[in-house]
Amino acid sequence: MNNENIKIGFIGAGFMGYGMALNLLKHNYELVVCAHKNRKPIDNLVKNGAKEVINLNKIADLCNVILMCVTNTPIALGIIDSIAPNMQKNTHFIDLTTHKVDGSIKIFDKLSSLDISYIESPVMGGPVQAEEGVLGAIVGCKEKNFEFAKKILLNFCKSVIYFGPVGNGTRAKLVSNFLSLGTTTFVIETLKAAKELNIDLKKLYEVAKLGSGNSGALNRIAEKAINNDYKGYIFSVNNTVKDLSYINELLKDMPNAEKLSSLTKSFYEEAKAKGYGDLLISELIKK
Repeated sequence: MNNENIKIGFIGAGFMGYGMALNLLKHNYELVVCAHKNRKPIDNLVKNGAKEVINLNKIADLCNVILMCVTNTPIALGIIDSIAPNMQKNTHFIDLTTHKVDGSIKIFDKLSSLDISYIESPVMGGPVQAEEGVLGAIVGCKEKNFEFAKKILLNFCKSVIYFGPVGNGTRAKLVSNFLSLGTTTFVIETLKAAKELNIDLKKLYEVAKLGSGNSGALNRIAEKAINNDYKGYIFSVNNTVKDLSYINELLKDMPNAEKLSSLTKSFYEEAKAKGYGDLLISELIKK
């Protein structure tokens, strides 16, 4: 399929999706978006050449490639139920959502029955990386669909890695998130302990960087926290609770891993109960 024959619909061009959609426009793809509760990213995409339609069914009617980046599996399943009857046969549907264990498989089964190619591709990175076009894509799909998916994903990803059939991408993403959120939680609690113990944060950071405690999470959070900026890790408490719930379900038959994920989740559930759900998790250092 040549670029000129590709019309891409983007569902969920918000906090994460905006940067991805913007990069598709920069690479001269025809892009269709639909308004949602946050007008700003949609207005900016339209200014950059996207076409806006009034509902998601119109995206299904117009587009032969659809990308979806939404908050969770229930929202994704609701969208699929709504638009599937209107989707063109042989559409490529690339799902960027981080799903619960069986979420992508349910969507794959539904769309396959309609001759629609489904590709799960949760991504690593945040809004900044999305706009810079340097995300990492974790892909699960039929092997024959991978090269086409890679062509689209490389417009906003620096790395696109194939993990096998649908389901493998979700599992790999959740295990990767287990590592990244676990590491980040250790960083947050370490910096909170340093503040409580009156340890010089700048000096502690210099020491930590020399040992095996060094990590991307440490660098993202500590460099800003030294200057009383606690927005180094752009991921909300609410999203962390959601992801750790999915991780916890995946790891339920692995006692040690399940205990670690459950304990980590409890920190953020407690923060959410205190009314901190909309905060970035790195902002919990000052709470």
